[in-house]
Amino acid sequence: MQILEDVQDTPRAGNIKAQWVSLWTGPVVGLVLLLAALAFPGFRPPMSPTMSADQVAAFYSDHTAWIRFSQATFNLCGILILPFFTVIVVQMKRMKNQSHVFAYCYLTAVVSGATIFALSNVFFLVAAFRTDRSPELIMLLNDLAWIVLIAPVGMVISQFVLLALAVYFDDPADPVFPRWVGHFSLFTAAAMVPAAGAAVFHTGPLAWNGLLSFWVRNGAFALFVVVMFFVLRTALHRQAVEDRVVAA
Repeated sequence: MQILEDVQDTPRAGNIKAQWVSLWTGPVVGLVLLLAALAFPGFRPPMSPTMSADQVAAFYSDHTAWIRFSQATFNLCGILILPFFTVIVVQMKRMKNQSHVFAYCYLTAVVSGATIFALSNVFFLVAAFRTDRSPELIMLLNDLAWIVLIAPVGMVISQFVLLALAVYFDDPADPVFPRWVGHFSLFTAAAMVPAAGAAVFHTGPLAWNGLLSFWVRNGAFALFVVVMFFVLRTALHRQAVEDRVVAA
Protein backbone atom coordinates (compact mmCIF):
# COMPACT_ATOMS: atom_id res chain seq x y z
CA MET A 1 0.00 0.00 0.00
CA GLN A 2 2.82 2.39 0.82
CA ILE A 3 4.40 1.69 -2.57
CA LEU A 4 1.16 2.61 -4.36
CA GLU A 5 0.94 5.84 -2.38
CA ASP A 6 4.51 6.67 -3.33
CA VAL A 7 3.72 6.03 -6.99
CA GLN A 8 0.76 8.39 -6.87
CA ASP A 9 2.92 11.09 -5.32
CA THR A 10 5.66 10.75 -7.94
CA PRO A 11 5.50 13.71 -10.38
CA ARG A 12 6.04 11.55 -13.45
CA ALA A 13 3.73 8.71 -12.45
CA GLY A 14 -0.01 8.32 -12.30
CA ASN A 15 -3.04 6.86 -13.94
CA ILE A 16 -3.02 7.77 -17.63
CA LYS A 17 -6.32 6.20 -18.66
CA ALA A 18 -8.09 9.55 -18.54
CA GLN A 19 -5.31 11.07 -20.63
CA TRP A 20 -5.74 8.39 -23.30
CA VAL A 21 -9.48 9.00 -23.45
CA SER A 22 -8.93 12.76 -23.65
CA LEU A 23 -6.28 12.36 -26.33
CA TRP A 24 -8.59 10.34 -28.59
CA THR A 25 -11.36 12.91 -28.28
CA GLY A 26 -9.12 15.09 -30.45
CA PRO A 27 -9.60 13.19 -33.75
CA VAL A 28 -13.30 12.58 -33.05
CA VAL A 29 -14.10 16.19 -32.22
CA GLY A 30 -11.83 17.37 -35.02
CA LEU A 31 -13.84 15.37 -37.54
CA VAL A 32 -17.12 16.82 -36.24
CA LEU A 33 -15.74 20.37 -36.44
CA LEU A 34 -14.44 19.73 -39.95
CA LEU A 35 -17.91 18.63 -41.04
CA ALA A 36 -19.39 21.75 -39.44
CA ALA A 37 -16.86 23.92 -41.28
CA LEU A 38 -17.68 22.25 -44.60
CA ALA A 39 -21.39 22.78 -43.93
CA PHE A 40 -20.95 26.54 -43.45
CA PRO A 41 -21.38 28.23 -46.85
CA GLY A 42 -19.45 31.27 -45.63
CA PHE A 43 -16.20 29.28 -45.58
CA ARG A 44 -16.48 28.08 -49.21
CA PRO A 45 -14.90 30.52 -50.05
CA PRO A 46 -14.61 32.80 -47.00
CA MET A 47 -17.02 35.71 -47.15
CA SER A 48 -15.42 38.97 -48.20
CA PRO A 49 -15.36 42.03 -45.92
CA THR A 50 -16.14 44.13 -49.00
CA MET A 51 -19.61 42.59 -49.48
CA SER A 52 -22.39 45.14 -49.34
CA ALA A 53 -25.10 45.07 -46.69
CA ASP A 54 -27.61 43.76 -49.22
CA GLN A 55 -25.24 40.99 -50.30
CA VAL A 56 -24.63 39.93 -46.71
CA ALA A 57 -28.35 39.96 -45.93
CA ALA A 58 -29.06 37.88 -49.05
CA PHE A 59 -26.39 35.38 -48.02
CA TYR A 60 -28.01 34.83 -44.63
CA SER A 61 -31.48 34.65 -46.18
CA ASP A 62 -30.41 32.09 -48.79
CA HIS A 63 -28.38 29.84 -46.47
CA THR A 64 -30.20 30.15 -43.15
CA ALA A 65 -30.56 26.42 -42.48
CA TRP A 66 -26.93 25.55 -43.20
CA ILE A 67 -25.66 28.51 -41.18
CA ARG A 68 -27.75 27.46 -38.19
CA PHE A 69 -26.70 23.83 -38.47
CA SER A 70 -22.98 24.52 -38.79
CA GLN A 71 -22.75 27.19 -36.11
CA ALA A 72 -24.94 25.28 -33.66
CA THR A 73 -22.62 22.30 -34.17
CA PHE A 74 -19.60 24.51 -33.51
CA ASN A 75 -21.31 25.87 -30.42
CA LEU A 76 -22.13 22.41 -29.06
CA CYS A 77 -18.91 20.59 -29.95
CA GLY A 78 -16.20 23.24 -30.13
CA ILE A 79 -15.62 23.19 -26.38
CA LEU A 80 -15.08 19.42 -26.52
CA ILE A 81 -11.59 20.01 -27.95
CA LEU A 82 -10.51 21.14 -24.46
CA PRO A 83 -9.76 17.61 -23.17
CA PHE A 84 -7.17 17.22 -25.93
CA PHE A 85 -5.37 20.40 -24.87
CA THR A 86 -5.69 19.42 -21.23
CA VAL A 87 -3.49 16.39 -21.96
CA ILE A 88 -0.81 18.88 -23.01
CA VAL A 89 -1.31 20.65 -19.67
CA VAL A 90 -0.88 17.40 -17.73
CA GLN A 91 2.28 16.57 -19.64
CA MET A 92 3.63 20.08 -19.02
CA LYS A 93 3.14 19.49 -15.29
CA ARG A 94 5.33 16.40 -15.56
CA MET A 95 8.30 18.49 -16.68
CA LYS A 96 11.09 18.60 -14.14
CA ASN A 97 12.88 21.93 -14.24
CA GLN A 98 10.00 24.39 -14.28
CA SER A 99 7.21 25.47 -11.99
CA HIS A 100 3.64 24.68 -12.95
CA VAL A 101 3.03 28.31 -13.85
CA PHE A 102 3.49 27.59 -17.58
CA ALA A 103 0.92 24.78 -17.47
CA TYR A 104 -1.68 26.83 -15.60
CA CYS A 105 -1.20 29.85 -17.86
CA TYR A 106 -1.44 27.56 -20.90
CA LEU A 107 -4.75 26.18 -19.66
CA THR A 108 -6.07 29.71 -19.09
CA ALA A 109 -5.09 30.70 -22.64
CA VAL A 110 -6.80 27.61 -24.09
CA VAL A 111 -10.03 28.28 -22.19
CA SER A 112 -9.98 31.94 -23.24
CA GLY A 113 -9.58 30.96 -26.88
CA ALA A 114 -12.44 28.48 -26.68
CA THR A 115 -14.66 31.16 -25.14
CA ILE A 116 -13.89 33.64 -27.91
CA PHE A 117 -14.61 30.97 -30.51
CA ALA A 118 -17.98 30.29 -28.89
CA LEU A 119 -18.83 34.01 -29.03
CA SER A 120 -18.21 34.08 -32.78
CA ASN A 121 -20.62 31.15 -33.20
CA VAL A 122 -23.27 33.07 -31.29
CA PHE A 123 -22.86 36.14 -33.50
CA PHE A 124 -23.29 34.03 -36.65
CA LEU A 125 -26.39 32.44 -35.14
CA VAL A 126 -27.88 35.79 -34.11
CA ALA A 127 -27.33 37.12 -37.63
CA ALA A 128 -29.26 34.14 -38.99
CA PHE A 129 -31.93 34.28 -36.26
CA ARG A 130 -34.01 37.05 -37.85
CA THR A 131 -33.19 37.37 -41.54
CA ASP A 132 -35.92 40.02 -41.91
CA ARG A 133 -33.79 42.53 -40.01
CA SER A 134 -32.40 45.51 -41.88
CA PRO A 135 -29.38 44.57 -44.01
CA GLU A 136 -27.22 47.00 -42.02
CA LEU A 137 -27.90 45.15 -38.75
CA ILE A 138 -27.21 41.76 -40.32
CA MET A 139 -23.99 43.17 -41.75
CA LEU A 140 -23.00 44.46 -38.31
CA LEU A 141 -23.55 41.03 -36.75
CA ASN A 142 -21.65 39.39 -39.59
CA ASP A 143 -18.72 41.76 -39.05
CA LEU A 144 -18.75 40.96 -35.33
CA ALA A 145 -18.82 37.23 -36.04
CA TRP A 146 -15.91 37.28 -38.47
CA ILE A 147 -13.70 39.68 -36.54
CA VAL A 148 -14.25 37.81 -33.26
CA LEU A 149 -13.53 34.53 -35.05
CA ILE A 150 -10.29 35.61 -36.72
CA ALA A 151 -8.75 38.69 -35.09
CA PRO A 152 -8.38 37.88 -31.33
CA VAL A 153 -5.15 35.88 -31.47
CA GLY A 154 -3.44 37.10 -28.29
CA MET A 155 -4.49 34.14 -26.19
CA VAL A 156 -3.66 31.69 -28.99
CA ILE A 157 -0.19 33.17 -29.42
CA SER A 158 0.32 33.02 -25.65
CA GLN A 159 -0.74 29.38 -25.68
CA PHE A 160 1.99 28.39 -28.14
CA VAL A 161 4.67 30.58 -26.57
CA LEU A 162 3.96 29.12 -23.12
CA LEU A 163 4.31 25.59 -24.44
CA ALA A 164 7.61 26.51 -26.07
CA LEU A 165 8.91 28.03 -22.84
CA ALA A 166 7.91 24.94 -20.88
CA VAL A 167 9.78 22.73 -23.36
CA TYR A 168 12.89 24.91 -23.16
CA PHE A 169 12.81 24.93 -19.34
CA ASP A 170 12.43 21.15 -19.14
CA ASP A 171 15.35 18.86 -18.30
CA PRO A 172 17.24 18.49 -21.61
CA ALA A 173 18.59 15.12 -20.52
CA ASP A 174 15.14 13.65 -19.92
CA PRO A 175 12.50 15.82 -21.60
CA VAL A 176 8.78 15.13 -21.71
CA PHE A 177 8.54 16.59 -25.22
CA PRO A 178 11.41 16.72 -27.72
CA ARG A 179 12.98 20.13 -28.10
CA TRP A 180 11.72 20.55 -31.65
CA VAL A 181 8.18 20.82 -30.21
CA GLY A 182 9.22 24.15 -28.70
CA HIS A 183 10.49 25.39 -32.08
CA PHE A 184 7.35 24.16 -33.82
CA SER A 185 5.14 25.86 -31.22
CA LEU A 186 6.92 29.19 -31.73
CA PHE A 187 6.54 28.80 -35.50
CA THR A 188 2.81 28.25 -35.01
CA ALA A 189 2.59 31.33 -32.78
CA ALA A 190 4.28 33.42 -35.47
CA ALA A 191 1.77 32.14 -38.05
CA MET A 192 -1.06 33.49 -35.87
CA VAL A 193 0.23 37.06 -35.57
CA PRO A 194 -0.95 38.45 -38.95
CA ALA A 195 -4.55 37.48 -38.21
CA ALA A 196 -4.78 40.43 -35.81
CA GLY A 197 -5.04 42.59 -38.92
CA ALA A 198 -8.46 41.14 -39.69
CA ALA A 199 -9.98 43.83 -37.50
CA VAL A 200 -8.39 46.56 -39.61
CA PHE A 201 -8.02 45.50 -43.25
CA HIS A 202 -10.86 45.02 -45.73
CA THR A 203 -8.78 43.54 -48.53
CA GLY A 204 -5.49 41.74 -49.00
CA PRO A 205 -3.77 38.91 -47.10
CA LEU A 206 -4.58 40.46 -43.69
CA ALA A 207 -8.34 40.74 -44.26
CA TRP A 208 -10.42 38.11 -42.49
CA ASN A 209 -10.71 36.13 -45.75
CA GLY A 210 -7.07 36.71 -46.70
CA LEU A 211 -4.22 34.26 -47.15
CA LEU A 212 -2.51 35.05 -43.84
CA SER A 213 -5.49 35.80 -41.62
CA PHE A 214 -7.71 32.93 -42.68
CA TRP A 215 -5.78 30.20 -44.46
CA VAL A 216 -2.39 30.38 -42.75
CA ARG A 217 -3.88 31.00 -39.30
CA ASN A 218 -6.38 28.16 -39.41
CA GLY A 219 -4.08 25.82 -41.32
CA ALA A 220 -1.26 26.31 -38.79
CA PHE A 221 -3.63 25.64 -35.90
CA ALA A 222 -4.97 22.46 -37.51
CA LEU A 223 -1.43 21.28 -38.28
CA PHE A 224 -0.42 21.88 -34.66
CA VAL A 225 -3.29 19.73 -33.40
CA VAL A 226 -2.38 16.89 -35.76
CA VAL A 227 1.32 16.99 -34.88
CA MET A 228 0.66 17.21 -31.15
CA PHE A 229 -1.63 14.18 -31.32
CA PHE A 230 1.32 12.02 -32.30
CA VAL A 231 3.68 13.79 -29.88
CA LEU A 232 1.26 13.21 -27.02
CA ARG A 233 0.71 9.60 -28.00
CA THR A 234 4.47 9.01 -27.78
CA ALA A 235 4.66 10.85 -24.45
CA LEU A 236 1.83 8.75 -23.00
CA HIS A 237 3.46 5.51 -24.11
CA ARG A 238 6.63 6.65 -22.40
CA GLN A 239 4.76 7.65 -19.24
CA ALA A 240 3.11 4.22 -19.12
CA VAL A 241 6.54 2.56 -19.20
CA GLU A 242 7.84 4.87 -16.47
CA ASP A 243 4.79 4.16 -14.33
CA ARG A 244 5.41 0.45 -14.53
CA VAL A 245 9.07 0.90 -13.61
CA VAL A 246 8.21 3.08 -10.61
CA ALA A 247 5.49 0.69 -9.49
CA ALA A 248 7.93 -2.21 -9.67
